[in-house]
Amino acid sequence: MEYYPPVTIDDTVGPAASPEPGQDAGQRWLPALLLLFIGSGCAALIYEVVWFQLLQLSIGSSAVSLGVLLGIFMGGMCLGSLLLPKYLDRQLHPLKVYAAIEIGIGIFGILVLYGVPVVGRLYTSIAGTGQVNLVLRAIVAGICLLPPTLLMGATLPAIARWVATTPRGVSWLGYFYGGNLAGAVAGSLLAGYYLLRVFDMSVATFVAVALNVIVATLATMVARLTPHTVITADDSAPAVPALPRDQWSIVYIAIALSGLTALGSEVVWTRQLSLLFGATTYTFSLILAVFLVGLGIGSSLGSALGRTISARTALGWCQLGLCAAIAWAGYTTSASMPYWPINPSINATVGAQADVNWINFQLDLMRGVWVMLPGAILWGASFPLALASVAAPGQDSARLVGGVYASNTVGAIVGALVTSLALVGTVGSQRTQQVLST
Repeated sequence: MEYYPPVTIDDTVGPAASPEPGQDAGQRWLPALLLLFIGSGCAALIYEVVWFQLLQLSIGSSAVSLGVLLGIFMGGMCLGSLLLPKYLDRQLHPLKVYAAIEIGIGIFGILVLYGVPVVGRLYTSIAGTGQVNLVLRAIVAGICLLPPTLLMGATLPAIARWVATTPRGVSWLGYFYGGNLAGAVAGSLLAGYYLLRVFDMSVATFVAVALNVIVATLATMVARLTPHTVITADDSAPAVPALPRDQWSIVYIAIALSGLTALGSEVVWTRQLSLLFGATTYTFSLILAVFLVGLGIGSSLGSALGRTISARTALGWCQLGLCAAIAWAGYTTSASMPYWPINPSINATVGAQADVNWINFQLDLMRGVWVMLPGAILWGASFPLALASVAAPGQDSARLVGGVYASNTVGAIVGALVTSLALVGTVGSQRTQQVLST
């Protein structure tokens, strides 16, 4: 299958025409863009950990508050992925747009750091009880998180216009998504286990801002070295059988349900594993890191599979496999893992507490992988497979990514809110996992 580089191939150009200047350069820079997404994902997760802690200190912490905050965080990313392709011209250089977004995220990161305490004091003076209090929490979280999360959601659609919607081009979008997740893993561990433990929220925020600036600078440098014109359909390209437009809704529904079950399961697993590991910031960071590692592995596998087999068939098998993965996690967390005969503290001496902590970390990491990795890999593979299922040559890559990403995120928001606010409290964790697997 031919790959159309991230520079315009005009549909009037014939097979014998020479390639546009800069096409080869564009292809050479794709691995570098992957590194940029790793840095961007790392900064985003540092912000997320810092902002959640900052908002909890400013407006109070409860399961309801966290559910509302998570919904708004992901809702902002969903809106950003939809709005960018709609309002930004395709003529703009994707890397320059990406650099501007990164700088904007860094600016809002600083504003949130110093603005949330002020908003928190205002919230404290007018906060009530019951439903009024919940609405105020949502408003405060929205004021603080919506602007930067809009920009975070726009990063993948922005860079998507650098590749064509061919099988190989779509696979690169999957690799970008996987790279972003890999950076997110690093960011969650860096923030939870080092920056917030050794330093404070200010240092952690400025580390994330520095990453934004570095990524923006490198993207601007690459933009100066590689020209850009709009990618359009190439009549000389081999015909690619695409899913009819009237059947796209099936893929969008499937990826939305995938996002719903992913975040719903993560909420349940975090609750159950916290009972085993201890309900601390470090436990949350560890669970989040394992989940994101699985998503990254799955995204890379799905990107490769989408180029060689039927993406729609593979997407369907992933959803069937998730039923077994959720059932596996439910069994291990309730009927198997609590009875493992492992207690590192038994042989501990007074001076060996550091060794015990390290052993406990390894044990918790292994248990997290044992429970979450199979499902996370399948959820990660679903995203690039959904992209490949609805992609067609000449399509606006940003709209393609924005639509699929928004569908997945909407499902994730519903899954997080319904699971945390309704299912777990009414039917319990076991029944909730049964609902998610069906």
